[in-house]
Amino acid sequence: MPMVNVDPTVIDSLQNAVNSLSLQIASKPLFDTGNTGFMLLCCSLVMLMTPALAFFYGGLVGRKNVLTIMMQSFVSLCLTTVIWFTVGYSLSFSGSLASGTDFFGIVGNLDKAFLHGVTLTSAFSGNGTIPEVVFIAYQMMFAIITPALITGAFANRVSFKAYLIFLVVWLFFVYFPFTHMVWGGGLMAAWGVLDFAGGIVVHATAGFAALASVIYVGKRKVVDSGNHNIPLVAIGTGLLWFGWYGFNAGSELSVDPLTSIAFLNTDIAASFAGISWLVVSWIYEGKPKFVGLMTGAVAGLATITPCAGFVPLWSAPIIGIIAGLVCYLAVNFKNRMKWDDALDVWGVHGVGGVSGTILLGVFGSELINPIDKGGALLNGNVRFFLTQVIAVIVASAYAYVFTYIMLVLINKITPVKVTESDEVMGLDESQHGEIAYID
Repeated sequence: MPMVNVDPTVIDSLQNAVNSLSLQIASKPLFDTGNTGFMLLCCSLVMLMTPALAFFYGGLVGRKNVLTIMMQSFVSLCLTTVIWFTVGYSLSFSGSLASGTDFFGIVGNLDKAFLHGVTLTSAFSGNGTIPEVVFIAYQMMFAIITPALITGAFANRVSFKAYLIFLVVWLFFVYFPFTHMVWGGGLMAAWGVLDFAGGIVVHATAGFAALASVIYVGKRKVVDSGNHNIPLVAIGTGLLWFGWYGFNAGSELSVDPLTSIAFLNTDIAASFAGISWLVVSWIYEGKPKFVGLMTGAVAGLATITPCAGFVPLWSAPIIGIIAGLVCYLAVNFKNRMKWDDALDVWGVHGVGGVSGTILLGVFGSELINPIDKGGALLNGNVRFFLTQVIAVIVASAYAYVFTYIMLVLINKITPVKVTESDEVMGLDESQHGEIAYID
């Protein structure tokens, strides 16, 4: 066979190309494709929860206000995304108390404003197996739905302009700080506070902000018939429940046995809570109500949220039953106090979030997830239990007080409450010039 002469410069060029490619491959983190794909799916599920909340709330209000409350959820989907991209992510997850690079452990810095420094190869530092961009998107969905939860409390009463200001200010002074303090290496994390998926960060803060809104805004002047479309409520409940698997199971940020436990705990607690609410309401109200069943399930979902990846399976039914009973009693208490929390945000999300955070201090198990040396209260660890109790009280009290003061200040800029004539007309037409139904 004849010999083939190859130019040595060609060989050198090929070798250099191979070496360059090898260096590029070596410099890129080896992301786990399974974890990354799973987290993108969970991100989509949590995003779906905001339209689901719009359906849930939309069906519970009267016909003349359905578009208004749905728009309040959808505008958060857009506006919160803008804020998260610009500074929200950075304020929540840049810097830490331990390194002295945040603001006294309360809020992060602006190092990652406009996602500065985030590249395709940036890994999420929490586990190193998923891209940081996936973590950014996932946490953004939490930020979107949290202020939207509050809107059910002041349904039919607040102007759209005031709500937009409320949304922006509340994110900066409540949501971002507590996200950083609990999940971003801030003050509460240093205390040893645990919150698997948002009992403090999402539900307690939103629930008690809702109560402050109700107290400040006062009662509706026009009685709303409410529950204008219960099938719409059912669609919203189903989609919320579906999305909640991404909310809770996804908070493990990877696929492992804890992911499965969080998933199953979520379903079990919601189911037991729904049945508990149905039974107790049947006893006291004389008839089994479909809306009650759905409300109870949502209460169970809110209550298991901080616990989902920290408690054993046997405790999930107990947590669900407690959620159904305690949240039902909270709603009845609200009615006796004549607080016009239109869609029971405080009773379901606020009380549910507080209850779940405390129950984590009771049922949390080192056998499931390393939570604290000595486990929780059932293992005799009173310190961890008291840490959870104090943290959720502080968060709830701050959210209540700040929200009330914020509304007072917003009212000096633009009226928070709509006029009685606007209420009579309905906010869909008076605020937005649209109507949902043509008779």
